[in-house]
Formats: sequence, C-alpha cells, structure tokens
Amino acid sequence: MSLAESRPRPDGPVRGRPRSEAVERAILEGVMKLLEDGVPLAELSIERVARTAGVGKATIYRRWSGKEELFVDVVRAAEPPDPELPGTSLRDDLVVLLESLRQRGLVHRSSAILHNVYAQMKHSPKIWSAYHAIVIAPRRELGMEVLRRGRENGELRPDVDLDLANDLFVGPMLVRTVLRPEGDLPEDLAEQIVDTVLEGLRPVSSTAS
Repeated sequence: MSLAESRPRPDGPVRGRPRSEAVERAILEGVMKLLEDGVPLAELSIERVARTAGVGKATIYRRWSGKEELFVDVVRAAEPPDPELPGTSLRDDLVVLLESLRQRGLVHRSSAILHNVYAQMKHSPKIWSAYHAIVIAPRRELGMEVLRRGRENGELRPDVDLDLANDLFVGPMLVRTVLRPEGDLPEDLAEQIVDTVLEGLRPVSSTAS
C-alpha cells in the first residue's frame, strides 16, 4: 500500500480542484525521501518539499494549509490504517482498538525513520499539536464511543468513569509501545489487557455470592 492510498479520505465533497492521488503520493513520498536523507523536520520547508516532489508550492497549499498538516499526514500514512470495528461486543471492539495500537508500536520499532520523526515531532509544539488534533484526539474519541455503547448495553457497570476506563485500557499498551521500547509485544497482548481490565469493570452478577 502506498502512502497516498493509506491516507484517510475526507467524508464530504472536496471543494476546489479534484485531488490527484498521483500528485499527493509524490508529495508525501517527497517528504519521506527528505527525512530518509536525514533532513530534520525543522529544516523542511514547503519550498524544499515542492522541489523534491517536482510540484509547485501552490499545489501543496491546495491540499494542506501548512507543513504541520503535511507532516502529520506523512506520519499517519506511514502507519497502519485505523481499524474498522466489528461492533459485535464491547470486548471485540476494544481488542481491535488495542491491536491497532500494538501494530503501530511494531511499525515504529521497525522503522528508524518513523521513530526519529516521532521523536522530533514532540519537540515541535505546532506539529505535535496538529498531530494530537488530527490523529490522537479522534482515536481517543472512538474509544470513548465504544465505552459509552458498552455502558448503555449493560456490558459495563453504570458507575464506571469512562474517561478513566479508557486510560485503563489504552495505558498498558502505550507503556509497552512507547515507554518500554524493549517490552514484549505478543500477538495476544490486546486480549490480555482487555480481559484483565474488563474483569473489574463488568456488572456484578446478581447470582454472585
């Protein structure tokens, strides 16, 4: 899958000129080439990206408001795509969400470029803010939606603090993938985390002693 193909598409109609996937792919891959050549994020400019991609600056600005949004799309396109939830149960949806985090962790570990870019992003407030708004916040809201449905369906106790519960599920995976880069990421890690946390959050059966 190419960078442009993996980039999420907008849901509504696109205003202005029709997007050219070939042009977008050239731009995104142009940024990756510069990063692979060791150019720091701070030294990347729209002019430099345009020269590398063989397009005009206006072509880039028609698609992205600035380099912050462009860099976020480059990182997001290089990561695994956001998952489609099965919707069969709270447990199933949570496992899929955490497995997508595990897969991203594996990609960041195996890609020296992504690991380096991710580290540089944290030192750029504007880029990190854009990444949080465009990528992290929607992913967190998706998890909150899953938990809200689970509480409404009686799969969680009604008194559960959903914001805290979301952290309880996501936290262990982030510790393994971000804070403990040497930590093991077994294939069943998502199931282990979900089952362990759910054990304490499910409604207590009325037949229990």
